[in-house]
Amino acid sequence: MKNEQNQLGHQAQPKLAVLVDADNTQASIIEGLLAEIAKYGIASVKRIYGDWTNTNLRSWKDKLLEFAIQPMQQFSFTTGKNSTDSAMIIDAMDLLYTESLDGFCIVSSDSDFTRLAVRLREDGKQVLGFGQRKTPKPFVAACDKFVYTEILREPEEEREGRGDRETAPRGSLDMKGDRRMSSLLISAVEEAADEFGWAYLGAVGTYIANRLPEFDPRNYGYRKLGDLIKSSGLFEIDERASPTDQGKQIYIRTKAKGR
Repeated sequence: MKNEQNQLGHQAQPKLAVLVDADNTQASIIEGLLAEIAKYGIASVKRIYGDWTNTNLRSWKDKLLEFAIQPMQQFSFTTGKNSTDSAMIIDAMDLLYTESLDGFCIVSSDSDFTRLAVRLREDGKQVLGFGQRKTPKPFVAACDKFVYTEILREPEEEREGRGDRETAPRGSLDMKGDRRMSSLLISAVEEAADEFGWAYLGAVGTYIANRLPEFDPRNYGYRKLGDLIKSSGLFEIDERASPTDQGKQIYIRTKAKGR
């Protein structure tokens, strides 16, 4: 391990298995998907499941070689039954016991993977879920982190989907109107606050992620949590010099009434 750390210049990154349900995932998200997964570790296993004799998966075929994804053939033996799900679940359990992995990325909008996510987490593995906004809540909640794939689409498709609509992010008025999100942000700040009411932004982000796996500032049109916090209009912002480097650390405090 020491040699590995020296060669990389830092501690080895987590090894992740990426399992994609081709029947429930658009090929256009693959580049954004793998870029997102790279934030959490190395995709050491990349498999995609479906019936490759079916013309419906044609859009995926050009992506397989480009991104080195291994296609797993699963014939549809019975109409109306999704045998792909069973194949993914079996492979996931095989990988759990035969490979040294730190986590699993389950790419699907199907609730059938809820129990799998729970089981993997029970074994101490990190579970990252990726699916459309229609994904049932139980599967979302079963993951450590859940990312809606609408924010991972290729720029060309995103532009076509928007048409001539405005592309600006939501403003503070919209955030204040979202009572559930406003309440979550305030609760997170209060939980992480010191005796003077100031909370470090990093601790706030950790609390929110633990409470709401699907939370992502990009769902609101912002790249970072700090941008969303500033736009919300709910908090005072204090940028402090970092004690360890030349950067700054952001602290926030709930605004008192009348301020």
